[in-house]
Amino acid sequence: MTENARAAAISADGTVIAFDAWGEGEPLIIIDGATAYPAINPLNAELGQLLSGEFRTYAYDRRGRGDSTDTAPYAIEREIEDLAALIEVAGAPATVFGWSSGAVLALDAAVAGLPIKRLALFEPPFVVDDSRPPLPADYVARLDAAVAAGRPGDAAAIFMTDAAGAPPEAVDGIRQSDFWPVMEAVAPTIAYDGRIMGTTMSGNPLPRDRWATVTVPALVMHGTGTFPSIISGARALADLLPTATLLPVEGEQHSAPAPVLATALRGFVRAV
Repeated sequence: MTENARAAAISADGTVIAFDAWGEGEPLIIIDGATAYPAINPLNAELGQLLSGEFRTYAYDRRGRGDSTDTAPYAIEREIEDLAALIEVAGAPATVFGWSSGAVLALDAAVAGLPIKRLALFEPPFVVDDSRPPLPADYVARLDAAVAAGRPGDAAAIFMTDAAGAPPEAVDGIRQSDFWPVMEAVAPTIAYDGRIMGTTMSGNPLPRDRWATVTVPALVMHGTGTFPSIISGARALADLLPTATLLPVEGEQHSAPAPVLATALRGFVRAV
């Protein structure tokens, strides 16, 4: 099936959550990571098309991005309510596929008791060892300060250097690109993902109690060519979740092509 016209769900606090949907079948919901949303992430549409014969796939603009609105003050609970509103539209229970920090939000949603049937998690960006520098303890505070001071570009640069690990000279080049206004537009939401990550990028072991109540089947994926810290983090999560299966994806990095992800998701769903 082709892409539907955009539609929207209404979250518990009145925030409008815009989404696209493709295909027919059981519901599968994609949660994007930091800065991403469907209009700038073509993987969502390609994945929805590839899965259209088996799933009704939903991809949504997280609050404050794209066509979704936002309502202050922010709390992780509000984003969980956003997902709950989308599951209500899609039909419960849903399979939820989160990538990068969106995978961590998916885990938190499962803990909150949302009607989630399965979790597919691609490269949550945990830092659990010394394979890269930890996220600075004042990271979220600096993001908030930059946005409050009317410097969204500085917030985007903080994310790219401190969280994504890009060298400053690379960020200087991106600042001159046509993509930079997009980064500035989503910059107020970057601290949301920082709050979701919490202490999981500190270089310390993952908190054993945060996801202790997750009992649904979980597929934890990482590319074999990705950052060493992410491989360590994915392994740590798979060890922590008693229902998890670890899947190294040969040759891939922090973004994997839609055909590879579609194959992994089909296999996971058929197995459980």
